[in-house]
Amino acid sequence: MPGRSTTTNTAPLFVAAALGYAANCALGLAVAVRFVDTRRFRWLHHALYITTCTAVAAALSTACWGRPRRASRHAALTLVPAAVPLAAIAYVPTHSRRHPLVALAAAPFFVASVVRSLRPSDRK
Repeated sequence: MPGRSTTTNTAPLFVAAALGYAANCALGLAVAVRFVDTRRFRWLHHALYITTCTAVAAALSTACWGRPRRASRHAALTLVPAAVPLAAIAYVPTHSRRHPLVALAAAPFFVASVVRSLRPSDRK
């Protein structure tokens, strides 16, 4: 039907990105406090990191195709600053004090983007 407005629910992409990030942080914390030993499966932390980055890229893409466009763009723009710590974390030594600080720098942006994506978009 022409003129009919369609909406897409982009919130699951933002929730998936946040859950991947939370799982990665939880695993990192568990390894740091020696609750979990990942020497045999060190790849798991890297796999979670790649999954998180892929989910963030998918969530950011909603700025281009999500409907309603304004709400999708606001949620994506809220998540954009999280890309900086996610990109930088690969270059920070894992056993330094800066590694968890850089990783946690993205947390507020993940939370804000999930909240923003779940907000009703019919406000005027």
